[in-house]
Amino acid sequence: MPEDRVAEDKMAKDGASEQRRRWWRPHFTLGDVGRAAMGLVGGTIGVMVASWIVPGFSIGEWWRAFSVALNVAIWGFLLRPVLVRLAVYLGWVGSALAGIFGQAFIIWLAVLGETGMDDSLLGALVASWIIATVGLAFAWIATAGTEDAVTAKMLRRARRRPVTIPDPDVPGILFVQMDGVPYPVLEWHVRAGTLPTLSRWIRSGEYRMAEWRPKLPATTPASQMGILHGTIEGIPAFRWVDRAEGKVYVANKPADAALIEERHSDGLGLLADDGVSVSNLFTGDAPTAYVTMSAVQRTQETKETRAALASFLASPNGLARSIPLMIGEVVREIFQSRRAIRRDIQPRVHRGRGFVAERAALAGVLRDLNTSLVADAMLKGRRSIYVDYVDYDGIAHHVGMVRPEAVAALSAIDAILGRLEQVAKVAPRQYHLVVLSDHGQSQGATFADRYGEDLASVVSRLAQASAMGTDRNSEGAGSVQSVLASSGSEDSVLGRALARTSQRMSDMTFAPTDDAHAAEAAGRADGGEEAEFLVFGSGNLGLVYVAGEDHRLTLQELTDRFPALVPGLATHPGVGFVVVDTADHGPVAFGAGGEHRVRDGVVVGEDPLAPFGPEAPEFVLRAASMPETPDLYVNSFVDELGEVAAFEGLVGCHGGLGGWQDRAMLVHPIGLPAPEQMIVGADELHRVLVGWLEDLGQRTELRARTSHSAPPE
Repeated sequence: MPEDRVAEDKMAKDGASEQRRRWWRPHFTLGDVGRAAMGLVGGTIGVMVASWIVPGFSIGEWWRAFSVALNVAIWGFLLRPVLVRLAVYLGWVGSALAGIFGQAFIIWLAVLGETGMDDSLLGALVASWIIATVGLAFAWIATAGTEDAVTAKMLRRARRRPVTIPDPDVPGILFVQMDGVPYPVLEWHVRAGTLPTLSRWIRSGEYRMAEWRPKLPATTPASQMGILHGTIEGIPAFRWVDRAEGKVYVANKPADAALIEERHSDGLGLLADDGVSVSNLFTGDAPTAYVTMSAVQRTQETKETRAALASFLASPNGLARSIPLMIGEVVREIFQSRRAIRRDIQPRVHRGRGFVAERAALAGVLRDLNTSLVADAMLKGRRSIYVDYVDYDGIAHHVGMVRPEAVAALSAIDAILGRLEQVAKVAPRQYHLVVLSDHGQSQGATFADRYGEDLASVVSRLAQASAMGTDRNSEGAGSVQSVLASSGSEDSVLGRALARTSQRMSDMTFAPTDDAHAAEAAGRADGGEEAEFLVFGSGNLGLVYVAGEDHRLTLQELTDRFPALVPGLATHPGVGFVVVDTADHGPVAFGAGGEHRVRDGVVVGEDPLAPFGPEAPEFVLRAASMPETPDLYVNSFVDELGEVAAFEGLVGCHGGLGGWQDRAMLVHPIGLPAPEQMIVGADELHRVLVGWLEDLGQRTELRARTSHSAPPE
C-alpha cells in the first residue's frame, strides 16, 4: 500500500510538472487555424447579410464587416467561460438567455459609434441571429456537413491536453442503450448495411450481436431497474397503484422515480464504481447523474451537473446548433405526417403538436446533449457510463417500427456510435463499447381504433360502473422534462421558475392519473358510493384496479360485485387473455376458449397463452405474483402478422406479450463473453454486465465490502 501511494504521488507530481511545462505551448493546430478562418469568413458574410436586411444596421465596406466579426469572435471567446460560470448559479435557461442577449450586446458594442448606425439594441439582436445562422452554415461546411461538430472540439482538446487518471490500466465500459430496438430490426439493418457502424463492428468479427429476452412487463422502468440495479420486482408496468399508500406511481415522474429507486437500490448498482448515468430513469447507483429522472433533486444541487449542461448550451455547437435542427425536424414531421395521411398508411395514429415538439426536442437537443455529456465523461476517464438514446423508441411509438422516420432515428444513433468510437481512441483509459436495448417493440392499430372504445370504456360498460383511465404515453415527454427538472433549483429566481415549469409540464403530461384523482376515486369507493375503476394502458398491457381496495381482489370477489366483467373481457375480440387471482389456483389466465392455471401449469380447454410463446406462463406467473399486481392484467390479442392492439394511442408499443416487444438486442465485443444460452430477464443481464466490469478489474472495493458484510455460512 505505501508503494502504491508513493507511485500515485509521483504520477500526480509528474502530471503537474508536465502541465507547467506545456502551459506556454500554443494549444492549436493548423486545423484549428483553418476552422477559425472559416468562422471569421462566415461571421463577416453574416454581418454583411445583416447589414443588408436589418434597418439601421449598415456596415458598408467589407473590411468593416470583417472588423465587426473579429470583435464578435474575440468577445465571444472571452465571455463564453463567464456564461458557463453564470449558469452554475442561474441555471441553463439563464445561461441561454445571457448567451442570446449577450451576443446582441457584443454586436451593439462592436458597431457603437460606427457611421451609418442608429445604435439600436433591437437591431443588434436581430442581426445577432442572422450572423449566428450564417456562421452555423459555414461551420457545417467546415465539418463536411457531418454531425462531428458535437464532439470535434472535445477531441481536439483531448489530444492537446490529455487527462491523467490514477488507474489507466483498468479498462472502462460505455453502455449505450438504443431504447426499444427489437433484435429482428437490428439484424435486418446490420445485414443491409444501413447501420454502418454496427455493421462494420459485427462484420469485422470483433463484435457479436445476440438476442436477449425481457420478462413481463416489457417496458423501460422494469428493464432499466433490472439492468442497472439487478431486480425487476415491484414494477408491474409503466404506471401502477400502490395500494398501501393509495398512490399512483408513474415511472418517469421525477419524484416517483426517486422513490422507486430508493426502494430497490442496494448501493451496488451497475454504475456504483465511479460510474456516470446519462438520460436514464434510474442511476444504477452512479456517483454522477446527468438528466436522470430519479436524481433530479440530487442534480439540482450539484454545480458539476449544471456546469456540464451549461457548457453544452453555451457552445456554438450546442444551443445555436440545436435550434435549426429542431426547426428542421418540425418541418420534416409536418411533411411526413401529411404524407402518411395522403397515402393512407396503416396502421396510423394522429401525430399532434405534442409529438411534433417531442420529436424536435429528442432529435434536435437531447441527442446532441447526451453525446456531449458522454464524451465528456469518457475524456475524464470515468470507469463506466450508461446512456439512453430514446429517439428511435419515441418516434417508432407514433409511426411504426420500420417506417422511414424511425429508421432515420436509428441511423442517427448509429452515427453517434461512430463518433463515440473516435472519442474512445483518445480517452485516458481503454473503453469497450456495449450496445443494447431495454426491450423490443410490437406494432398494430390501437385497441380504440379497432373497436371504437378504449379499455376504460369497456371496463365501465361491462361492470356498469365509472372507470377512470388514460391512454397517454409519456416516455418521450418525460425525457424532455428531465432536462428542465434537472436544471431547476431553489437558490435562484430562474431556477425556481424552471422547477415550476417542469412541475406544470409533469401535471399536464401525467393527468388524470395523479395522486389527487386516485385519492378522490378511492374516497368515493370507500364512502359506499358507486365503485370505480382505475384503468391504465402500458402498450398492449392493460391494468385494471378497483379503486379504494387495500388488497388484490380474487375472481370470486370480482364476480360477486361485477359478474360480467371478467367473462366479458376474456371473450372480447381484442383481448388475448385476462389474468386474475383465484382462491384455489392462484393466478389464472382466462381466454375466450379456456384457461391456464400458471402456478401448476394446468390448462383447461384452449390455452390462451399458447399464441404468446413457450415462456408466457412463467412470465405471467412472476408478474401476477407481485403485491403491486392489478386486480386484472389484460393483454391484447396477437394476430398472424405478430401485430397487437395497444391500449394507448400508439402504433408501436411495448409492455405486454405478443410480437417483438420481448425480443431485445445486445451487441458486445467478443472479448466480453456472454452465456451460451439466451439471457432471459433484465436482472440476469445485470449479472452478466457486472461480471464484465469485474473481469476488467473494476468493483474490487465493492466486492470486498460485499464479502465482508455477507453472513457466515
